[in-house]
Amino acid sequence: MEKGLIDLEAIPHLLKIKAKHYWVDYDEEAHALYISFRKPQEAKDSVMEGDVIYHYDGDDIVGVTMLNAVQ
Repeated sequence: MEKGLIDLEAIPHLLKIKAKHYWVDYDEEAHALYISFRKPQEAKDSVMEGDVIYHYDGDDIVGVTMLNAVQ
């Protein structure tokens, strides 16, 4: 993917999440991208799959952390 472009394949997945607002933060030192679907997240559980951590409050996904988010 070209630098500065959004991966268009991710858009349908993001739209399935029942959130009207997204907050995105990037930590340059950790190369971590944080996407929150509500503020505060108040996650009660997290599941890691590879370099992606999904944060849940019950059955609701409240955020995603993408590790090694650097090209």
